[in-house]
Amino acid sequence: MFGRRTLLTAALALPAAAIATPAIAAPAVAGADPNVLPTTLKLPDGFQPEGIAISGRFAYFGSLADGRILRVNLIDGSSKVISPAVGTPSVGLKSDGRRLFVSGGTAGDARVIDQHNGAVLAHFQFATAPTFINDVILTERAAWFTDSMKATLYAVPLRGGNFSSLPLTGDFVLGPGFNANGIARTPDGRALLIVQTNTATIFRVDPKTGVARKVDLGGEPATDGDGLLVIGRTLFVVQNQLNRVAVFRLNAEGTSGRLVTHLSDRRLDIPTTAAAFGNRLYLPNARFNTPPTPTTTYTAVAIRR
Repeated sequence: MFGRRTLLTAALALPAAAIATPAIAAPAVAGADPNVLPTTLKLPDGFQPEGIAISGRFAYFGSLADGRILRVNLIDGSSKVISPAVGTPSVGLKSDGRRLFVSGGTAGDARVIDQHNGAVLAHFQFATAPTFINDVILTERAAWFTDSMKATLYAVPLRGGNFSSLPLTGDFVLGPGFNANGIARTPDGRALLIVQTNTATIFRVDPKTGVARKVDLGGEPATDGDGLLVIGRTLFVVQNQLNRVAVFRLNAEGTSGRLVTHLSDRRLDIPTTAAAFGNRLYLPNARFNTPPTPTTTYTAVAIRR
């Protein structure tokens, strides 16, 4: 049902898991006031963050530099590397409450990691160069990954088995630069939304056929669109080079929407994606306009949504 099957198998079978909705509940921690939690999270120097996933009181970040996975306590800001450097990027992340699904960027792969101890549970080799496995979203049955260099989505069944490749057709046309980037589900959960960065366009994708149709946003372009987040019928589009988040109100099917507002903050420095916790959005600052060095500083910031 996910498109053309491949012959590659998972290194380890995936255990069954319930899919978590975006982590938006206030922290159920004695004495923890969500209004006084840290609003700037310090990440390791030289880390080069890109993706973020939130599960419970923890945020997880992947390193573009070396693939490390960092866990940060949103209550007190403390942090710990739970998965060591692998020598290839960690890009988009999503959590099902027990596992992290990690996009591998230029490595053309994905890893499934135990979010408590960092153990690698499975590895999938999707593609070879040119490729950039960019972002991931979870549905009830699969983890869906985008490839910014190919007109293809990849689906990893959550209960084990081979991954599958789904060619994108319809209105989606591959072009120079970054193509499919952020990915989310439509409000009704029946389809996928992707942003094509090089055309500033949001598409609704049928996960059974791969047919992509442009979402009518009333003429508002998704300029510099990167990460996507859907909460209810609200679509948040992170516009990295613009240092802001465009907020749209969608219909249930995700076929159309209207711009509501833009969110910004002086602390944003090329944010790439967003995850929700309480009434906040947390955004990693990739700082793509700053030359990366081992001593370059990085942060993630929280803004009101």
